Amino acid sequence: MFRPALRPLSRRFPSSLIRPLSTTTPLLSKSTATTTTPSIGQLPADSTTQFEASLAAFREKQASQQEAARQKATEAAAAARAAATDPNSPEAAAAAAAGSAEGGPDIKTGGVFSKLLHGSSEAQHDTYQIQESFSKVLARGKYVHELVFHRVRPDKVDEYIELIGTEYPRVANDPRAEVKLVGSWNTEIGEGDTFLHIWEYNGYSGYHSTQRYLDGLPQTQKYKKEVRKYLQSRSNSLAQEFSFWPTTPPRALGGVFELRSYTLHPGNLLEWETHWRRGLVARQSQGMEGVGAWFTQIGGLNEVHYLWQFGDLRGRQILREKSWQAEGWADTVHKTIPLIAKMQSKILLPLPWSPVK
Repeated sequence: MFRPALRPLSRRFPSSLIRPLSTTTPLLSKSTATTTTPSIGQLPADSTTQFEASLAAFREKQASQQEAARQKATEAAAAARAAATDPNSPEAAAAAAAGSAEGGPDIKTGGVFSKLLHGSSEAQHDTYQIQESFSKVLARGKYVHELVFHRVRPDKVDEYIELIGTEYPRVANDPRAEVKLVGSWNTEIGEGDTFLHIWEYNGYSGYHSTQRYLDGLPQTQKYKKEVRKYLQSRSNSLAQEFSFWPTTPPRALGGVFELRSYTLHPGNLLEWETHWRRGLVARQSQGMEGVGAWFTQIGGLNEVHYLWQFGDLRGRQILREKSWQAEGWADTVHKTIPLIAKMQSKILLPLPWSPVK
């Protein structure tokens, strides 16, 4: 069974024990919930129904935002075409200024030589749109995610939750850190008394600047000294998200989470990604809701982690069985099984301050 490598407490605790939120994340307040460990028994009887309703509302909001973005892009393209038709129009001046400011093509520049090199104004605009789309896809690589596992002493779980529930919201509101919290969870089924925290940095430079900043805070040193009393061990990895599966923004849908971790045979990550691009589409077509997917770059190598969200365990069973009805899913399983050396599944429950829950 796959387990993350855990460091003994005798090792020095680096500043990565603390991860604040960036200002782009909704501000968190100190948790007013009790320090009792979250339990699957606390889920309401109609958890799946509530989850599906919340998910539908969340997707409707996302669709509305995407439609607004598409409308804005359409209007910009129309203005660019109008500017190309009449280079002296106000639209042309505005488009040229916008293109210069954003590093895009200067569609006002004409001439035979320019068209020979770059094509017509319309073609230049289409090329720019394609390049912009690629840049947005590749931009997912600018984020670095840290997966932190804390294994807590069984008799110190409540104290640990109280400490983290106070400390994380305090540092979350600090605008000087280039990082945000994706979420915090406790393991309900799997390695007991183990907590997962996922952080998103603005690249490796953001990781370094955040560590330097936090190391200079007296509160950081006090926190690290206190948390040592509660931990048996800890491990962390730095990872990046797959471009085809962006990490979800903060949301509160309820239910349970499943972390599926795979250790691949070396050299198979690219093939794995190719098959899972199609596999994710197949699963989403049957209603499965993903939170994020990451592959490690520092720490345990050749590891892939997928985080899913369900209304409850029965809802999970139903959706996983429905996946086999989706075109392409059986093929994804058939082609990825040989790539796996180890795999593990954990059922997680979110902690009160988790932005994704």
